[in-house]
Amino acid sequence: MTTTRRLAAILAADVAGYSRLMGADEEGTHERLKTLLRQLVDPKIKEHRGRIVKNTGDGMLVEFGSIVDAVRCAAEIQQGMNDRNTEIPEDKCISFRMGINLGDVIVEPDDIFGDGVNIAARLEALAEPGGICISRTVHDHISDRLPYSFEDIGEQSVKNIARPVHVYRIRLGAESKAVATGAPDAVPQSPLRLPNKPSIAVLPFQNMSGDPDQEYFADGMVEEIITALSRIRWLFVIARNSTFTYKGQAVDVKQVGRELGVRYVLEGSVRKAGQRVRITGQLIDAVTGTHLWADRFDGSLEDVFELQDKVAASVAGVIEPALEAAEIGRSVGRPTRELAAYDLYLRSLPQAYSWDRTLIRQAIDYLEEASEKDSNYGPALALSAYCHRQLDLSGWADDSELNRRKSLDLARRAVRVAPDDPGVLGHVAFVFGYFGEDIDSVIGMIERCLALNPSFARGWMFSGFLRLYAGQCDLAIEHLEISLRLNPRDQRGLHLSGIGIALFFNRRLTEALEKLLAALQEFPGYATPYRFAAACYGQMGRLDDARRMVQRLRMITPIVVHNASQYRNPEHRKLFLSGLRLAAGEGE
Repeated sequence: MTTTRRLAAILAADVAGYSRLMGADEEGTHERLKTLLRQLVDPKIKEHRGRIVKNTGDGMLVEFGSIVDAVRCAAEIQQGMNDRNTEIPEDKCISFRMGINLGDVIVEPDDIFGDGVNIAARLEALAEPGGICISRTVHDHISDRLPYSFEDIGEQSVKNIARPVHVYRIRLGAESKAVATGAPDAVPQSPLRLPNKPSIAVLPFQNMSGDPDQEYFADGMVEEIITALSRIRWLFVIARNSTFTYKGQAVDVKQVGRELGVRYVLEGSVRKAGQRVRITGQLIDAVTGTHLWADRFDGSLEDVFELQDKVAASVAGVIEPALEAAEIGRSVGRPTRELAAYDLYLRSLPQAYSWDRTLIRQAIDYLEEASEKDSNYGPALALSAYCHRQLDLSGWADDSELNRRKSLDLARRAVRVAPDDPGVLGHVAFVFGYFGEDIDSVIGMIERCLALNPSFARGWMFSGFLRLYAGQCDLAIEHLEISLRLNPRDQRGLHLSGIGIALFFNRRLTEALEKLLAALQEFPGYATPYRFAAACYGQMGRLDDARRMVQRLRMITPIVVHNASQYRNPEHRKLFLSGLRLAAGEGE
């Protein structure tokens, strides 16, 4: 029998957080998904001449004869989903993740096979909810043919694919590529060189209210944002006096970048209606013109200064990880021989915050090399201490006592060389708190970290876990929720896990279990929510469920009943360990 092969554009899609949605409302989720498929997804696929190869319950595999059709179809579906989700509560929103690849496939009547299909599936897994990831092959075919912006996130190692895959994100809703005017850019006589760290200018926000009296509010908003960004120690921020020379002008962002010597530009607008105000912002790479982030903030003018503080903190909180991601993407493309300590640190970041033993060890190797190049580079020392802590937590250290000493030594060195760096203080406090250092002094360190940078989302997350260690469960939930509000997409599973643990310690077991199971959906390689979910089931008397959870835990770590000394409250520790031992079949 002859095998049928052909070149095809493959779109893989699934529903983000499907298990959580079904667990919360099985019938409602099923009906909403059926309606979306019938009214939006299936018609769009038909309109763009696609063929649904198979449905997988929470997703689908679609084949197109044209890569342009595949990308247009995906973009229009995602934009349509976004429109439909505007009025739906966040916990009920259905969002697709999509991956698109172009490759040679083996065709059978009810399925297609091959590396081209596997890569599309891996790209879908890399996409954010509501987002689309494409391979370099797809990007090269469509970048000049479709009006979308693209973010290069570099080469990614993906499961069961031997070679790294170069990945791009499609930025929907961002301004499409600038229309060429035929006139060359005006280049200054002596363009400023970029600083040796990430740099940003915040342009005056446009007053869209039609009321000149509101200029003060827009200008004050920008001042607050500049102040908030200035607290991020690794960021070079242009002063207000320089950026406000562009007030009232139509600007070319690339030209602003050259004239001010910055890589990133933040611009926005303020629109007032009655006592309500809407502030929008967008972050742009001034070298390439790529849109990296856009969002809007709504509030009441009843307390103008409180609103300015809130928006400034929110903008700074979400811009920090967006800039971090952009810098990582740029570093990945550099030849290894050119890497300085900062580049090695950037390369370590995705691995350091993963829940994969191999990636964490790779991060440690990068960070050790960074420290060899610069022995006083505090962020690298602090992140390395954090990685060793991760090895201990998951039971992956070859020698747990040696690993603990190494982590604490790195943490102490980091805080000696960078005592005023909020990122260093946050990571060091987290490591100290986990390994049993004096909790009061550790809490003091995290409070200093947040005083130096109140918009540091990860700092608030560290504070939430340290409050858990101290037995302050309500405060832990509050700080974890602040972190989520500042940056709702970064390590969401870790936040949900922390909130679940706090609810468990407060004996709100049903609510705790919901958060812990949601955390597992986000981070299936993270041991802690398995342990607490098993303990939760054990305390609820659901021993079959508890044992199944322990079986899943054993797949990622050999250590089931982990040392829980970081939880200083003896009642909390007893509740956790007794539940976990019941789940593990060890009795109390």
